[in-house]
Amino acid sequence: MTHEARIPAGWLGVNFWSRAGGPRMWARYEAAVVREELATLARHGLDTTRSFCFWPDFVPEPGRIDEAVAGRFADFLDVHHELGMGTIPTVLVGHMSGENWDPPWRGGRDLYRDVWLVAQQAWLAEELASRYARHPAVVGWLVSNEMPLYGGPAASDEITAWARLVVQALRAGGATQPVSLGDGAWGIETTGGDNGYSLRELAPLVDFLGPHSYPMEDDEARQALAPAFACELAGGFGKPVVLEEFGVTSDFAADDHAAGTYRQVLHTTLLAGATGWLAWSNADYDDLSGEDPYRHHPFEMHFGVTDRHGRPKPQLDELRRFSHLVRGLAEDGWEPVRGDVALVVPEHFEHALPFTTDAYRADIRRDLLQAYVAARSADLPVAITRERDGLASGASLYLLPATKLLTAPGLDRLRELATAGATVYLSYFAGSTANQRGPWVTWLDELFGVEHRLRYGLIDPIDGDSVTFELVAPLGDLEAGKRLTFAVAGEPGARSYLPVEPAGAEVVAVDGENRPALLRHRLGSGQTILCTYPIEHMAARTPRVNPEATSRLYAALAESAGVVRPVVVSDPRVVAGTIHHGAARTAILVNCTSEPVVAEPVLSTEAGAPRALAPVVLPPLGAAVIPRVDDAPSDLQPATASHEGSDALGAR
Repeated sequence: MTHEARIPAGWLGVNFWSRAGGPRMWARYEAAVVREELATLARHGLDTTRSFCFWPDFVPEPGRIDEAVAGRFADFLDVHHELGMGTIPTVLVGHMSGENWDPPWRGGRDLYRDVWLVAQQAWLAEELASRYARHPAVVGWLVSNEMPLYGGPAASDEITAWARLVVQALRAGGATQPVSLGDGAWGIETTGGDNGYSLRELAPLVDFLGPHSYPMEDDEARQALAPAFACELAGGFGKPVVLEEFGVTSDFAADDHAAGTYRQVLHTTLLAGATGWLAWSNADYDDLSGEDPYRHHPFEMHFGVTDRHGRPKPQLDELRRFSHLVRGLAEDGWEPVRGDVALVVPEHFEHALPFTTDAYRADIRRDLLQAYVAARSADLPVAITRERDGLASGASLYLLPATKLLTAPGLDRLRELATAGATVYLSYFAGSTANQRGPWVTWLDELFGVEHRLRYGLIDPIDGDSVTFELVAPLGDLEAGKRLTFAVAGEPGARSYLPVEPAGAEVVAVDGENRPALLRHRLGSGQTILCTYPIEHMAARTPRVNPEATSRLYAALAESAGVVRPVVVSDPRVVAGTIHHGAARTAILVNCTSEPVVAEPVLSTEAGAPRALAPVVLPPLGAAVIPRVDDAPSDLQPATASHEGSDALGAR
């Protein structure tokens, strides 16, 4: 029998360890400090914490809960309830902040395969649920904290069986609240690396999926949008997405910059469909500097939204401001953004097919992220679609960026989609390795109306540090004569183009040597567009490249395909989108750079005539929210969105 619980839209809070004790807070519980910490969070509009049942302290010996610890956790729950807050207990906490802690009795037993140890984990889940599931402060459950870092990788069927047993134990103990695994959503469907935690296999067992995202990129826009992309990749499996962990240590970023990161992550992941947010973490832990894990990972002390004395840091102020937006949306309910532009995830990314390599999947992940950045920079209503699921119909534009690997059924499906009226765009990529170098994309003549002129085992290198396309025919809103320049980068094999001759296709753009660079082929009632250069891969391999010309090309493709962009800002440094709630739309603008930007949003309308809204001055890393945008005035004077984010908004 299966159980499914709906999560409320808008969980907003933090992962919680008290500054008095950190992971050992239950062994030396300071009730007054905990109450003060929770009250500070509540005053700033937060309604949820993620709490941790530290395994060595909760279970000092097999089959026995430490009753003193259990009582302290009950007090912790009572304080939440008094303050109008909820918490999500995490059952199996052996990993934390760069350290693994075993209960002393584990004895090296395998966490997934040892029947006795799995039974101990299931017993703990059932016992905690039987004690606390009826408490009004408990709003959800998580099985683990980043179990891939504690138990390590394993075969997917073994991990799925382990997860099923522990989730069933929670339910047997009386847990009716939403349940998820707390694993970080780091499986092959989101990373390309197979650790056994398959979202596809685990999604039927849980009520939501929870990415943990701490990106480190070499480009401002990729850095800003990487958490949103992680949420997009975790979507599509029939379950809501909660950004279960994100955050910034003050040792790696000045607090004003850290607040800017919070601002960007919160607003861009809302546009990406996230329905809950739990920052890492509650407090700074300077007073625990002599204890593991902070002794050897000192940067872990300073992820807090409050400092060592409990004083709010700018990051907490960003959560407070965001809470106003989320509460307003939750009154009507809102739906995750769904797009008319589909970014295609090849089956080879999420499925280790025979005689393929990890390098292939790493390329796909990198290139998809860069394409996502370009699509968001063009304000396209983009969503993920997966080749393994048969490529869903309904989109007007399908993007296949720097695509080396597709299956034969996937290619047939793309032909069907184009024939039925869609626009299918694909850019050539030979791959970054010498292993079977070349495109695994057959039927180029039928799909794209070209005859390739490749030579076996050799590449056609791209010379220079950039390549310029000149349009010789209009494409969308790009006129003939327009030029687009792209960076050239990557491994030698990847820095290569596809030599082709038209065989029914129309040449839309040529490179500096007058070779075809973009070709359009009519197919049924739709069209295919072939780019003979791996422009997304080259951009992905170039530091500090964004904004770059791919976003302009994507905007033209969308125009050609008849895609309606709900709200558009011409400056590609700004990501713009809308959230639908009730009968209203709210526009969100995010500056993905450390420079101030004047954004001039243009709103699409049902009547078809776009309407210019009031310009908004976005500070560095700034965000603006225009509520109920269909009723917003079209002023000529620019309004300023404060550096504080959503408190001072252009149309509010």
